[in-house]
Amino acid sequence: MRPTASQRPLPALSLLSAFLQVPMAASDPETTQQQVSGRGGREGVRGTARLDEIEALSSIYGEDWCVVDEDEKIYCIKISDCLEQPKWTLCLQVVLPPRYPAAEPPIYQLNASWLRGQDYMELANSLEEIYIQNLGESILYLWVEKIREVLIEKAQSSDPEEPDNKKISEEVDEDNEDDSLLDYQPVQEDSVKMLNFTTSESQEDEELPSIRHGNPITDRRSTFQAHLAPVVTPQQVKRVLEKLYENKKIASATHNIYAFRIYCEDKHTFLQDCEDDGETAAGGRLLHLMQILNVHNVLVVVSRWYGGILLGPDRFKHVNNCARTILVEYNYVHSVEESSKQVGKSRRIKKDNKKRMEH
Repeated sequence: MRPTASQRPLPALSLLSAFLQVPMAASDPETTQQQVSGRGGREGVRGTARLDEIEALSSIYGEDWCVVDEDEKIYCIKISDCLEQPKWTLCLQVVLPPRYPAAEPPIYQLNASWLRGQDYMELANSLEEIYIQNLGESILYLWVEKIREVLIEKAQSSDPEEPDNKKISEEVDEDNEDDSLLDYQPVQEDSVKMLNFTTSESQEDEELPSIRHGNPITDRRSTFQAHLAPVVTPQQVKRVLEKLYENKKIASATHNIYAFRIYCEDKHTFLQDCEDDGETAAGGRLLHLMQILNVHNVLVVVSRWYGGILLGPDRFKHVNNCARTILVEYNYVHSVEESSKQVGKSRRIKKDNKKRMEH
């Protein structure tokens, strides 16, 4: 399994906030001239510094460097312990704010399932110390190499602990109830068969279905994008997922939530399953949407790249809206209006049943 999310607070809430307003001393007349040449000049210098750093990091880290959102300056770097078969890995996701590097640090997120408690605090403190020691300088390379140093130390320890690969959500809802959300009920296993990826040899050579990608939705720096593929066997589901994970941007997503439904004509039943990928109940909500829309022989995956700001229940709306839109686009549902009517009908039935039970 891929890593989960552990995120740092925004810089304004961290110990770094005290240093954000420290004026940078001019080291030569050219620097002094730049400081007084106006806002446009300063922004041009910062923009050039950011661009130079991004180009350098892309060249250095190659396939491990991923552009999540160029416009929002969101990037992700996969870092490992340098072994032939890396055991310890971590994804560093950064947002470069307008005043970086001159007067503002990157907003960062550390994605690793094992990074908790003391390990998390020690690494976070190390990154903050690097920033403080290099105020006004580009620091992403220093951050990456510090993280790699920590991973190598873990890999070389005499009795290395096993990384915990179970993902967890970066968001915890105090109250999951929201009338505007799709009503979710756990899937009843007596009416469907759940997925088992153990397949027969005859299925190994099945053709990879075509994969479609929806338009991304961005909200408060989190980006959601749906992917869809027609499937008629569990092996095709597995092959599509493997193909999607070959894309480094999709593989670096904080969550890849999916659900599928396959209609078995000979048995007049559905083979279906879902995966939260650490975003609690998101997979079940997605599958429930597909049940209400009565779609089948299709796999829908929704990738979410977390941007550092908690979205609360809105994240579930975006997951389902992405899924509904791509299902409409590829004619699994006739229109957005029709899908909304079906969802509304499901809500009314549930409320009517609840009233009858109360009386």
